[in-house]
Amino acid sequence: MSEALAEARACSASGDVPVGAVVVDAAGTVIGRGRNERELTKDPTAHAEVLAIRAAAESLGSWMLVGTTLVVTLEPCVMCAGAILASRVPTVVFAAWDEKAGAAGSVHDLLRDRRLPHTVEVHPGIREAESAGLLREFFSGRR
Repeated sequence: MSEALAEARACSASGDVPVGAVVVDAAGTVIGRGRNERELTKDPTAHAEVLAIRAAAESLGSWMLVGTTLVVTLEPCVMCAGAILASRVPTVVFAAWDEKAGAAGSVHDLLRDRRLPHTVEVHPGIREAESAGLLREFFSGRR
């Protein structure tokens, strides 16, 4: 989570919402990194999770990220949950809940929906206060 939080903090220069993500392999080695870059790139799909998954797939030379863990500072949204499911990431660890758009247990629970062909093990609340603090600080300056 320290690596994901470092990615989130790096968002401040671009004006993006501070969300960071890393994908680690079974040995715990980071094989993909991402941070929100929607403002920076003007790309609506440039969420931290999607960018980390893309980097991990490139690193492994495969779209199937079996045996990996995605660590992210905010509960994934519906789009990111779809990317997680499509890439077969088996485990997601996240810090703060997203009560407005979360898709890993708060608003929706796509990652553990048994009707889908792939489900994900979810571990929420890891360093939640730290991540939530970054988000509060970011949004307090914009309201």
